[in-house]
Amino acid sequence: MSGVVPTPSEPATPPSAASALSLGARLRVRPLPAIVRACRPRQWVKNVIVVAAPAAAGALFWPEVPERLIATFLAFCALSSSTYLLNDLHDRAEDRLHERRRRRPIAAGEVSTRLAVVSALLLAAGGLALAAAVTPWLAAVGVGYLTLTGSYTLWWRQIAVADIAAVASGFILRALAGAVATDVAVSRWFLAVTSFGALFLVAGKRYAELRASSAGSATKRASLAEYSERYLLFVVGLAATVTTTAYCLWAFQRSHQARLSWYELTVIPFVLWLLRYALLIDRGAAETPDELVLGDRFLLIVGAAWAALFVAGVYVVG
Repeated sequence: MSGVVPTPSEPATPPSAASALSLGARLRVRPLPAIVRACRPRQWVKNVIVVAAPAAAGALFWPEVPERLIATFLAFCALSSSTYLLNDLHDRAEDRLHERRRRRPIAAGEVSTRLAVVSALLLAAGGLALAAAVTPWLAAVGVGYLTLTGSYTLWWRQIAVADIAAVASGFILRALAGAVATDVAVSRWFLAVTSFGALFLVAGKRYAELRASSAGSATKRASLAEYSERYLLFVVGLAATVTTTAYCLWAFQRSHQARLSWYELTVIPFVLWLLRYALLIDRGAAETPDELVLGDRFLLIVGAAWAALFVAGVYVVG
């Protein structure tokens, strides 16, 4: 015996307790970034369409219009995020079988059912409150958007053609929201271009989904079983034809009124953009339109050229 009294040491943390602490730390850290990813911020770019109607009317710089459009954009980001959460919650079992969608936070188990529901309700309430602050009519459009997307998740997505129409209608409601928020009249040409342009994008998305499911790399939606690749390409062609015709009629009409050719020139990049996107649809690459548009250099360049000519026609010389 040396007579040295050993100093007391810190009791070791049992392995089970350490594991529990580690799990608790992960649960405290992960929910916020996971719920943000579940809101699909990359798809918020779709809400930029709220600018379309006032931009076409030359009203972007009218008093209070920029502030109203920013509020409208933020409101629809909240509303669309709410619908994404509820949609992913509804589809979580199906998404776990999909090669790409299984990585969504809800399907992957990173976001609990309770957190998803609470977040969706808060986002919906916040979006409608912000819309109502702009104008009660905008809140009414927001309610219509939530009703449409909710019914799509529960019913319309199971019915061929109705599913395409429902998704396309979401784009139309966004465009109408910008008009309502800024008190801008919407022309029949604007409605035609918006409606059939949305149909063009959605039909292309369905075509890509059908090709992926046929290749065995993804689970097939119920409505996809009723489609054929030939039919969806027919819808893509029909939508592109009507979109181009309506846009040309609008451009030639405005050019005649302004006695300048700027509006007519916008037809060139507009048609080139549609042709390029149609090529990508034919390749089966249009399953995620937002990522495709932002990731294709040709689409970005031609889109920028169209925007420059459009701004020149409406705001500089128009």
